[in-house]
Amino acid sequence: MGDGTRVLPIAFDSFGVRSMSTLVSMGDLTVQIDPGVALGPTRYGLGPTDAELRALELSREKIMEVSELAEVSIVTHYHYDHHPFPDDDEMYRRCFGSKLVLAKDRTKNINLSGKKRGQIFDSKARGLAKAIEWADGRDFEIEGVHLSFSPAVWHGELGSQVGRVIMVHMEKGKDSLLFGSDAQSLADPQALEWVLEKDPKLMILDGFPTIFVGWRMAAASFERSKENLKRAIEETRAKTIILDHHILRDIQYKEKMEDVFELAADLEKRLLSAAEFYGLENFFLEAWRKEISRGLRRVDVEAYFGRLSDRIESALADDPRPEL
Repeated sequence: MGDGTRVLPIAFDSFGVRSMSTLVSMGDLTVQIDPGVALGPTRYGLGPTDAELRALELSREKIMEVSELAEVSIVTHYHYDHHPFPDDDEMYRRCFGSKLVLAKDRTKNINLSGKKRGQIFDSKARGLAKAIEWADGRDFEIEGVHLSFSPAVWHGELGSQVGRVIMVHMEKGKDSLLFGSDAQSLADPQALEWVLEKDPKLMILDGFPTIFVGWRMAAASFERSKENLKRAIEETRAKTIILDHHILRDIQYKEKMEDVFELAADLEKRLLSAAEFYGLENFFLEAWRKEISRGLRRVDVEAYFGRLSDRIESALADDPRPEL
């Protein structure tokens, strides 16, 4: 694909589904990160709406479609919004078939649930992939691109019950990208330390789940995570920071993170969701579930995903080089 870099968010919470699926082309290498998508099983005591189910279907189709462009597939951990569900044989085949798979070590620094899901992943993907490498803390040189993986960091705060994840850094020449899967605003100090060490020019980060503050998560934890995120914004070269995933499940996240957004603006950096990265509005399908279920809000999933698909296809056709 030539020199340069292009970053394509494929499925994200700001598009109405749970995912951080991303396609990155850097030089001659194309990598797919976290080819998975899911929905929140319950919200307000309600299951997913028809709108969410359609968004899930369209997102799954797009993930599989762009998988054909990637030589490498990365899985940062074993939650089903980051890799396929066990019964989705088609997604396994299309996302991992004949590819080099770089994945979270399923045997070390992982909780019991992760071990079980990782074992299932290994058993299904190993017969399809060209090779599977456990990537925690390792470096790879592929097609002139240097890929670095963090040691396992906590999925949120230290000691998180939902386990650990690995983060990804890609670098070629003057271009560098960091993908901080499910690190929840870099709440783990080790995650922040690794980001500062890599000093990327573009970041894709999972934001703290602000809807849980004062309920499942302490306000003090939220404040600590914000300070870590501020340091990452202030002390790295990144001009563009995509902040999405857990945080986009809260319609009021910008108000709750006002100081962070003000800091980014003062530094003339772009802090935005994946939808905003494409110039689209955030599609809060999960947060709108009650309104949609009661007929108080109408949404046009086909139109939204039509616009999203146009952005993705245009980027694939034009091969733009975002300013890193």
